[in-house]
Amino acid sequence: MSAVDQNEIVGAQHEVQRLLGRCILRLQQCEQLMKSMLAFQKLLGTPETLPMALHKRKAEISGKTMGVLVGHLTAECVVKEGSEAPGGPSGYDSNSSFVALHMGLEFPEQSHATLKSDLRDLVNLRNVLVHHFIEQYDIQTVEGCLEAQVALSRSYAQIDRQFQRLRALAADVARGAKAFAELVQSPQFHEFMVNGIAPDGQIHWPLTGIVSALRQAFRERAIDGWVNLDAAVRWVAEHHPEQTPKKYGCARWRHLIHESRQFELRHFAHHGQLGAWFRERPNSPG
Repeated sequence: MSAVDQNEIVGAQHEVQRLLGRCILRLQQCEQLMKSMLAFQKLLGTPETLPMALHKRKAEISGKTMGVLVGHLTAECVVKEGSEAPGGPSGYDSNSSFVALHMGLEFPEQSHATLKSDLRDLVNLRNVLVHHFIEQYDIQTVEGCLEAQVALSRSYAQIDRQFQRLRALAADVARGAKAFAELVQSPQFHEFMVNGIAPDGQIHWPLTGIVSALRQAFRERAIDGWVNLDAAVRWVAEHHPEQTPKKYGCARWRHLIHESRQFELRHFAHHGQLGAWFRERPNSPG
């Protein structure tokens, strides 16, 4: 083979490598878009664990293959119109503070089927390019390289179409995530999650900050299973001064304990100390 022929083959091979690399990079960008959507699609946690939920979710999906990502994306994130909303997570106390966020985009049934089919084709194309492309074309010849270049240009066009579609979907998910972030940072969300006061003013007593403070006071000051109300009030005032009966529409502590229905209150002498004593109800979530 002449030097001219060899240079021609090398140049053709370099072009194949460039086009193949371009396809692989675009495929990786598609994977990153799917991972970003799935990371924000589902967040679960308590007020204490929610800040780490996104990090945990990203770690869960970081090692998923493209095929697995497509399966999750089309089953959980981009769903058919009328799909049943996911239920709450299992294994937690329904009276405890827990946030379960599920974000999804609804597509008409035919559009969803088309998306699912196109993304499966993308996975198949990715597998061919990564694992079998070199078997299909003889890149030791100029003719084989030219055939490979045509195929790679066609493949890139297919990959880029799906990339542009995924980028548009990711932008929609990002807008939803931004709206949720704004909600979490709002005073109304804080009032509900920390103090158990819903935006409409309804009080969910088991979740209220003042009930939590009283439980802590009980654990710190209880004597033989009962705690003196005055002692508990002093403890709450010292450690949680923002938690007052007035915040929850009650005039006095006894009124609040009665309204919350989380504690049993009695008036008697205990260990030589006469006064009001309370304890948690046996069926009260603590």
